[in-house]
Amino acid sequence: QVQLVESGGGLVQAGGSLRLSCVASGRTFSYDMGWFRQPPGKEREFVAGIRWSGGITYYADSVKGRFTISRDNAKNAVYLQMNRLKPEDTAVYYCAASGYTSIRSEYNYWGQGTQVTVSS
Repeated sequence: QVQLVESGGGLVQAGGSLRLSCVASGRTFSYDMGWFRQPPGKEREFVAGIRWSGGITYYADSVKGRFTISRDNAKNAVYLQMNRLKPEDTAVYYCAASGYTSIRSEYNYWGQGTQVTVSS
């Protein structure tokens, strides 16, 4: 089993930045990782993904050029740097493991989520 714990969410003004972190524990090895988000009243959607090696990343069109996913395998951690935040980025953000694309069924492990609120 893999446990994922997100942190770094909060309230920020539009145009601001936040950095989300996700630390994995348990049976952690060679997992591709991703970030999803669920806006209020909407379905959970893919945000970004990264391969185990870190050499391949994948982004939703809505965040390209503003968000950057990265990882530190020595720390079993994955990060999401979010810049130029918009009110529509408001959501609960989830870290997930064992996939890196937008296909939710690829992911077997999920964190509990961290709230990001962007005020206008």
